[in-house]
Amino acid sequence: QAVLQGTILLPPRVICSGFIIVLAWLAASVATFRHPGKGSVPLKGWRRRMIQTTLSCLTRTLFSVMGFQVKVKGKIASLQEAPIFVAAPHSSFFDAIISALTGMPSIVSRAENLSTPVFGKILRSLQPVSVSRQDPNSRKNTVTEITKRALSKGQWPQVI
Repeated sequence: QAVLQGTILLPPRVICSGFIIVLAWLAASVATFRHPGKGSVPLKGWRRRMIQTTLSCLTRTLFSVMGFQVKVKGKIASLQEAPIFVAAPHSSFFDAIISALTGMPSIVSRAENLSTPVFGKILRSLQPVSVSRQDPNSRKNTVTEITKRALSKGQWPQVI
């Protein structure tokens, strides 16, 4: 019976997930269209609100469609309380749930992830701190960038 349910539920879940991902890509494209700086200048105004609300809502919906139900206990720290938000061990797609629940903060990501089709555009809209594994100074540059964003007094979103 469980196999039959899975067989019936899989196609609509895949179709809905694909549709939600396309909507997220579209929202990310609109929010970053003609934005100066390519990640070196923080998104402001309607662009930032659009990313935070739209992508957060779409990501929550996506996980709900996939069958995940997440309940938050306690209060999520604001940007002023915690400019850096730590999530560990950050080794799976569950990090996206944390991102959605915390208002789509900037993340630390491999530079290669930014060139991934569709997901790269969505990731780029979060204005990640990119880490290059080939650059020997990358660790130092990453720490410097995270520190700069944490001390920006709200100009940059939280960093996860």
